[in-house]
Amino acid sequence: VTEFLLSNYTQPKELLFAIKELAFLGGNTNTGKAIMHTAETFFVQENGGRRGHPRVMLVLVDGWPSDDLEPAAMLARESGINVFLVSVAKPAAEELGMVLDKDFIKKAVCKDNGFFSYSIPSWFSTTKHVRPLTERICSLDGLLCSKTCYNSVNIGFLIDGSSSVGYTNFELVLDFLAGIARSFDISDVGARIGAVQFTYDQRLEFGLFDHPNKEDVVSALRRIPYMSGGTSTGSAISYASQKCPNAGRGRNFLIVVTDGQSYDDVRGPAMAAHRQGITVFSVGVAWAPLDDLRAMSSEPKEDHTFFTREFTGLTDFIQPLVRGICKDFTDNN
Repeated sequence: VTEFLLSNYTQPKELLFAIKELAFLGGNTNTGKAIMHTAETFFVQENGGRRGHPRVMLVLVDGWPSDDLEPAAMLARESGINVFLVSVAKPAAEELGMVLDKDFIKKAVCKDNGFFSYSIPSWFSTTKHVRPLTERICSLDGLLCSKTCYNSVNIGFLIDGSSSVGYTNFELVLDFLAGIARSFDISDVGARIGAVQFTYDQRLEFGLFDHPNKEDVVSALRRIPYMSGGTSTGSAISYASQKCPNAGRGRNFLIVVTDGQSYDDVRGPAMAAHRQGITVFSVGVAWAPLDDLRAMSSEPKEDHTFFTREFTGLTDFIQPLVRGICKDFTDNN
């Protein structure tokens, strides 16, 4: 049950009065459902969520949850919500047999590092724990879940514009990249996306700082004119490594889309990009050699290399690529 939203009260006195007026509901401890409801409802802009501000959820549990909270906690983490769980009056030894998941605290919190979990022995001693809890919540450096793969990545699109692609297929490539872009929270304080098209030459279509929102990025992708020409993927990787993933914040990714063999070496430029901390995904179509694709990709190769015979098959890679970026982000943060 939503008692009030972030946008309902702006004055401390009004908020305190609203809290004191809350009525006791009773019933089961459906912590998972509560976290899911809060994650889906509270932090959207129309309900008071503010872009660029940390998202914090403080969960008070008496005893133990009566439902599965892991999926809800995962959604909260992916949404950039810092979940703190305060356990009041832990279950007694004879009650442990009734606890569905003894690791529920570890699974619920933002990170299982001790910072996001807090234990209070009884409800009679809660007031003396207000200050230490407040200090944790207000510790910006400690709010590790504020940064997610959706709002803290820099992604460069490296687009093959060679003659073998053709106008129709080039539009399919742009559709594919627009689908990836839509998956991220693009803003001046969030994810950033840039694009480079290449043949023998390279052309910066737009940089990471050129378009501060998702709609502008998708629109800019749609407007990219097809170049036509040869294929020098190695030089393009070197160029894109300098032009795109260089925002000074967040993790850096480069997605290379090509349909043929490069006329120059791809291994050297790709290794240089890897050393710069750029994670490279290669997406090959039609005649793109698997050896070149694997040479460009980051390790493990099988997780960063994609291939399809037809340009129409590119859309099947949108979600696997987004999941791959999120996995790399999570594993390295």
